[in-house]
Amino acid sequence: MQTDYQLLWNKCLSVIKDNVPEAAFNTWFTPIIPLKYEGDKFTIQVPSQFFYEYLEDKYVDLLKMTLYRVIGQGTILNYRILVDNKAKLTVEYPAQDSSVVIKKTTPKDANRIPSPFIQSQPQDLDPHLNPKYNFENYFEGTSNKLVRTAGEAVAQNPGKTTFNPLFVFGPSGVGKTHLCHAIGTRIKELHPEKKVLYVSAHLFRVQFTDAIRKNTTNDFINFYQNIDVLILDDIQELIGMDKTQNTFFHIFNHLHQLGKQLILTSDKPPVDLQGMEERLITRLKWGLTAELSRPDLDLRKKILKNKISHDGIVIPDEVFNFIANNVTENVRDLEGILVSLMANAVINNKEIDLPLTKRVICQAVKLVKKQLSVQAIQETVCKYFNLDQSAIQTNSRKREVVQARQITMFLSKKYTDYSFSHIGKIVGKRDHATVLHACKTIKDQIEINKDFRSTVEEIEGQLKG
Repeated sequence: MQTDYQLLWNKCLSVIKDNVPEAAFNTWFTPIIPLKYEGDKFTIQVPSQFFYEYLEDKYVDLLKMTLYRVIGQGTILNYRILVDNKAKLTVEYPAQDSSVVIKKTTPKDANRIPSPFIQSQPQDLDPHLNPKYNFENYFEGTSNKLVRTAGEAVAQNPGKTTFNPLFVFGPSGVGKTHLCHAIGTRIKELHPEKKVLYVSAHLFRVQFTDAIRKNTTNDFINFYQNIDVLILDDIQELIGMDKTQNTFFHIFNHLHQLGKQLILTSDKPPVDLQGMEERLITRLKWGLTAELSRPDLDLRKKILKNKISHDGIVIPDEVFNFIANNVTENVRDLEGILVSLMANAVINNKEIDLPLTKRVICQAVKLVKKQLSVQAIQETVCKYFNLDQSAIQTNSRKREVVQARQITMFLSKKYTDYSFSHIGKIVGKRDHATVLHACKTIKDQIEINKDFRSTVEEIEGQLKG
């Protein structure tokens, strides 16, 4: 049974729907949840801070006009922003009220850098882990299945698996740091008594230099030798630093002999760390060395869906698929593209559509147009439908053959510069009119049949993969 404020909001939606495009309505108004109507204040919940800012920038007048029309003059609109509970951020304030301060509680000493000169008790040590990076949002794909599985095993039994050290390497932006935080966070959840520390190799180097300057090197070493789980990110930063490497070598030996867990990352495998001491390289290879490669299409889609859901926005399927198929290098690029899209939409007062997406992506990553042939397209389509290529060259009227033939013609026209006549000659020696009809048929089906559209998009993904 709907409450009074829900009924009022439904009436407001009916008015709004008549005043904005359908895409804008679905993106910016469908996700809104009415919460309460007390006195003259109507409170709605929106998914994110960005969502609120967009509504205020573009639709605040429409919202006010609608509330006045449905409820009455003087109605005050209040927003409540839904956020992650872990952030302890609560926001509720009226429209167009810039005087309100957003209050955020920060854990005590959250920004403190752990001092290597002070002996800390387990409860006093800040592990420097970001709980935002966890296994729940570290999605699995073919590119990271091994390291994710190994990471979870290490988190369950730190120091007691054969994955010690766990050495993960790969290019920038593929999720190495996320994995480190996820492992550390899980260990703290399962083994709260463990002293866990995440530190970048750069910070380790700075701390060591400072210890030498202050003549407190022994304190520095003692601090690190008391860690139960040491996570050192970007160990390649130690290349050329002989004294720092020597000190880390002794820390490594001490921890490993005591059965403590070491987790290390790098942009290259141990064998390629030119400038690193050979004895240290040998130890880096004692456990599991695993590569994190660029995310595959399926993983990119999972990451995009999570980011879109987190930011509380809706984007058209064609935009989603274009991003997934063209932003292929790393996870940071994927997330950065979405941030840029949202910013451009707000600043330029435009909906997120395919032309805007193409412009934003071209500014951030290099789009390489893959040269496709009709033959290559035909092979991909036939493989997808498990058909022999000779089948679509015949006059067969079987449904699956006709569909494969028409999709081949449609994609050939989309991804090559060939004329209808030329495509027809290659695909079954058909004429210009047949190819034109096939393209129109497929286009119409894509627009009305969601399952069929997904099929075509999967084939396109294979062509671009």
